Amino acid sequence: MTPGKKLQGLVAATITPMTPDGQINLSVICQYVDYLVSEQNVKNVFVNGTTGEGLSLNIQERKQLAEEWVCQGKDKLDHVIVHVGALSLPESQELARHAAAIGASGIAVIAPFFFKPTNKDELIAFLQKVASEAPAVPFYYYHIPPLTGVKIRVEELLDGIEERIPTFQGVKFSDTDLLDFAQCINKNEREQFAFLYGVDEQLLSALAIGADGAVGSTYNYLGRKTSLMLQAFAKPDLALARKYQFLTGEFLNFVMKLGFGVAQTKAVMTLVSGIPMGPPRLPLVDASEEFIVKAKAKLDSIVWPDGD
Repeated sequence: MTPGKKLQGLVAATITPMTPDGQINLSVICQYVDYLVSEQNVKNVFVNGTTGEGLSLNIQERKQLAEEWVCQGKDKLDHVIVHVGALSLPESQELARHAAAIGASGIAVIAPFFFKPTNKDELIAFLQKVASEAPAVPFYYYHIPPLTGVKIRVEELLDGIEERIPTFQGVKFSDTDLLDFAQCINKNEREQFAFLYGVDEQLLSALAIGADGAVGSTYNYLGRKTSLMLQAFAKPDLALARKYQFLTGEFLNFVMKLGFGVAQTKAVMTLVSGIPMGPPRLPLVDASEEFIVKAKAKLDSIVWPDGD
């Protein structure tokens, strides 16, 4: 990992590989790291998040995965961010202490979503209690209201957050509310925080507003294409950047109509990378053979601007 380097660019929301009988499969993480770096041009990962089925794993499994990603990512990855959010505050704190002990680049926390915080102060109180267990580790808030139901606006959350959480470094913003996102960027005049967008099919819009980068599942298998979109945007060649975004959107629009979630993401990653990602954990169920055939045909049919 690269200490002190700002988190920016693409961050793959990692999948948790599992054996056919549903146990975590640590044996392929080394191959997974090499694939992301060499084939997808992605050197940052977000472990045990939504795509990684983090909330479906027990504490020991989450620790084992975090350890393996940190170990295998040494000297290869720039950042290993470990999601340590949980419904139980003591469990989240335990995971935060563990992430600090193994040398994670940062920790992230989702809002509790059964007994929910109802206002900014309640949410920050929970986040602060977790962040304080890893006082030397950069802290990120993971905002995903479509899944948590916690709709406290991030721009409101930012007011005074540094005083409460000195390690606060930014937000993984997984919502379509670009007004809220834009207000966050506007408040970040000194650019001390990183704002990473988490809705892959809208990334170009977020870049135009000022996103520092993105965290998402598609960067596991479309990372190189998305990197080319970022390069085109930076030139700026907006026509080319739009082409990449439209083609990514064409694929996602197609699979979403078939039913697209973590199980289907695992199937697509297995198809593209050749690394067996295995089944999801119940209550999620395996992607159907019909989905796999149709998704493969759609991916194969896309003609990218770089000719691949």
